[in-house]
Amino acid sequence: MELLYILLVLLIVTRLFGEIFARLSQPVLAGELLSGVILGVIVKNNERWFPILSDLSENQIFEAVTDLGIFFLMLLAGIEMRPRDLAQTSGSALIVALGGMLFPMTLGMGLGYFSLPDSDWKTAQMFFLGVALSITAVPITIATLMELGQQHSRLGRMIISAAVFDDIFSLFLLAVLTSLLNQTGGLTPGSFGILTGKIILFFIITLVAGRWLFPWLNRIAHKHLQTKHVEFTMLMTSALAFSVLAEMLEMHFILGAFTAGLFFTRQSIEETLHRDVHVQVEAITLGFFAPLFFASIGLSINLDAITATPVFLFLLILTAFIGKMLGAGLAAKFCGLPRTEALAVGIGMNARGAVELIVADIAWNAGLFNYPEPAPPVVSNLFSSVVIMAILATILSPMALRLILSQTGTNNAAYSK
Repeated sequence: MELLYILLVLLIVTRLFGEIFARLSQPVLAGELLSGVILGVIVKNNERWFPILSDLSENQIFEAVTDLGIFFLMLLAGIEMRPRDLAQTSGSALIVALGGMLFPMTLGMGLGYFSLPDSDWKTAQMFFLGVALSITAVPITIATLMELGQQHSRLGRMIISAAVFDDIFSLFLLAVLTSLLNQTGGLTPGSFGILTGKIILFFIITLVAGRWLFPWLNRIAHKHLQTKHVEFTMLMTSALAFSVLAEMLEMHFILGAFTAGLFFTRQSIEETLHRDVHVQVEAITLGFFAPLFFASIGLSINLDAITATPVFLFLLILTAFIGKMLGAGLAAKFCGLPRTEALAVGIGMNARGAVELIVADIAWNAGLFNYPEPAPPVVSNLFSSVVIMAILATILSPMALRLILSQTGTNNAAYSK
């Protein structure tokens, strides 16, 4: 009964805020996050009126529901990526992705080095900051480009492809971060070699299974089984199997969910069936699980971070924006884009979203922000600071991208293909 009450309240509130933001031409994700923040403030100041919601952090069943939200978000992200499209793009997108990831990651780790206190967990905390600042939100970037009709322009394809490469690179970084968390913040050359071997083994197994084994099993099941929605069941089976494999290799289960979605292509299944399953996954993710996950993140934010560590929060936000803009923008300029288009690439790569919040949630659940004991404000508020930065980036980046692309709209034909 308690769980049903929690799900009812959160789903209504998050969808309401998401609808308001959608009508304001803002990312729905930002509205759902903000709904959690506002609800958290209300509950915190009126705990006797909302006893069930005030104890959400202790509710293991709700935690399992939010884990399912993470699972389906990454599965959907994998489905919506098209490896063949990536292979057809030029090397420029890869260069932009590397610049847009390495530069902000270096700045983030540098900020952590000078801002965080010494402890056994400092390396992991620095790496977390670097990863959090290096990730780009592909769906938000794509939605903005589609709104302006530039998703198929040469410039739009470069931004999207670079953002997708960015997400793929982030999988490796997430695997490294998970290893750091499992080893109490330390990573020796030997353990790094073992980690690299596990990552290679994971992708070899998933490549064989995703490219040949599961499509073969899916064809057999579709031919001989009479039950409905067999394709959806096979997709879920592969996603769960890959997730279990990732956990067995001491990586996070979202790697398995993402990889399963990546191999679920139009070449592995009939296009009509592929579209139907895609719609089913999208509906259950964006219509139910994702809003609950984003609300749980918003509820976890401690707004005291704004007053407790204002200088660090300001530097974090500044570093996040400048790091992406310079890293991706200069890389795009190096690849031959004019200054305005290079700036558009830098701004487009600045959007934050689900993957970054998932990384923050993983670190939070691992207790990364509890050390050294007692944790100083800059550490205890690290989770909230990163989420606040993500909310601002989620709102401001699409607005800035709309502005810069509207100024280059007359040149869109020159970039169409």
